[in-house]
Amino acid sequence: MRKISLGLALGVAASLSLAACSSGAPAPAGSGGAGGDQPYIAIVSKGFQHQFWQAVKSGAEAEAAKQNVKITFEGPASESEVEAQMNMLTNALNKKPAALGFAALDSKAAAPVLQQFADAKIPVVAFDSGVDSDIPVTTAATDNKAAAAEAGKHMCELIGGKGKVGLIVHDQTSKSGTDRRDGFIEGIKANCPDVTLLETQYGGGDQAKSADIAKNMIAANADIAGIFGSNEGSAIGAVKGVQEAGDAAKNVKLVGFDSGQAQIDAINNGVMAGAITQNPVGMGEQVVKAAVAAIKGETQPKTIDTGFYWYDKSNINDPKIQAVLYK
Repeated sequence: MRKISLGLALGVAASLSLAACSSGAPAPAGSGGAGGDQPYIAIVSKGFQHQFWQAVKSGAEAEAAKQNVKITFEGPASESEVEAQMNMLTNALNKKPAALGFAALDSKAAAPVLQQFADAKIPVVAFDSGVDSDIPVTTAATDNKAAAAEAGKHMCELIGGKGKVGLIVHDQTSKSGTDRRDGFIEGIKANCPDVTLLETQYGGGDQAKSADIAKNMIAANADIAGIFGSNEGSAIGAVKGVQEAGDAAKNVKLVGFDSGQAQIDAINNGVMAGAITQNPVGMGEQVVKAAVAAIKGETQPKTIDTGFYWYDKSNINDPKIQAVLYK
């Protein structure tokens, strides 16, 4: 995986649905590249509030500048706001972009609008979460199943191969949600089959809701050994839940997904054992690269693997890990 150096100053109000454009303003309708204008690429993300999406945006903007294209990057305030994302997708279609980058919250809900993009011959590049259709020309994403299986393997080591383990997953409608859920379960079953997996709980990637789920898991299972949080919001929520549970959770091992300052702090102070980090800046770059290639009619691979690493207190300062952590 190519190493990216990050220095992001982030301050996003999670209650707002925000949009940003590398050229300073949204491209007008019909600016898909005709008449000598810069090609316009609309990017609709799953969210905007987490540091992960800010890092993806940063990579997309940097690559857009290199490729001399205009982009917009937007996403709903919460990763549970499927309807808001569908409105953004429809608005993007109305702007007649040269290409679309799209991370689906709900593949089925998005299918009719994506078909309209296909009918208009506007190429679609999926990212983060794949789309259950043949419409995207490629998908730039982490191999979420393999990454979560790696998290499951480390969980087995942390808990000594026995006990109860809970999962707090961000959703069951996106490919990233279902793949991380299934991958983690597969990793547990392959490496510590004697572990009892509790029923998967879904927190919508919301920190407060995920914290409540974690506390409820701990209260209902005094012997719980570990909890897995499948994305930034889920993992930070699990951290808060364990902290609020106090002594009842003192032996619970936490494993997360993504990075962000809160998870980095939790690992450094010992509350979280470790996590999987993706390469969000590289993902953003690959979305724009793939969109430009699609505009030019170039053949592309079905998937673009943007890579992942396991990190914990033992390797968090390794240069290759530092290069893909976002703060």
